[in-house]
Amino acid sequence: MKRSVLADVERLMHEALKENLPDVGLNELEGGGAVFYMNGKNGTEFDWYVNEHFPAFMIFYNDKENLGAVKALLYTDGGLAIYVYGDRGHGEPVHVERALDVTEQELFSLAVVLRDNADAKMIWDEDIRKIDTECEPDARAVDDFVGNADAYKRVIERKLLMGKTAIVSKKVRLEGWKIGYGLRDEPTSERDSGWFFSVGDESDEYINNTGNLELWAVQSAVMYDEALREFIDAPYGTAIVRVSSDKFEPDAPGKRIFLEKK
Repeated sequence: MKRSVLADVERLMHEALKENLPDVGLNELEGGGAVFYMNGKNGTEFDWYVNEHFPAFMIFYNDKENLGAVKALLYTDGGLAIYVYGDRGHGEPVHVERALDVTEQELFSLAVVLRDNADAKMIWDEDIRKIDTECEPDARAVDDFVGNADAYKRVIERKLLMGKTAIVSKKVRLEGWKIGYGLRDEPTSERDSGWFFSVGDESDEYINNTGNLELWAVQSAVMYDEALREFIDAPYGTAIVRVSSDKFEPDAPGKRIFLEKK
């Protein structure tokens, strides 16, 4: 079954290629159109638990730039998202959606086998035909894979948090100040992270005027000020203050806020 799953992925990728780029021949593709398993970035286990799909499957052009011709993401529910890149990899991708007739348990079994026979053997970004997927995962391999799920919980939680919203003083953006103070309260909705960020020298009157506040994605706040990353998933009730150009610390009585523009 594992080999047939990969065969289906390969077949559907080539069908999408032929349908959208009929003039591209196999001789123009690396390995004659070989499908490569791109586990070299995150690894099978990480992508399975955090991104809910396998590492990408790729077909490459075989010219000097060696850009992608087709990319496929196989999701843990059997969905297959295919992207076909024309203009030798420089074109905007055509997005094709397909679904495999396969159970989640069969996909999980394939993930375990790929982790053991590719990742664990330091086989990265290789032609899928060169990876042994004929075997069944043993109980030890399954237990290890499942047991490692907890290691990714914080990553998953941080990923979800980054898409939630934070309330930010407009003084940060309009006047170009670094964030100097942060307070995380209990969220008021599913989309709310609970975070409030300000420069730190605003008056109560300023902060109490909702016209002086705006909503940012937490990811935007972290991109604006990387120093926040260390505390971004701190528990509710946490207050932090900037103590230097690139460092926050938990707030404490008498601790002064380091004020600085970007």
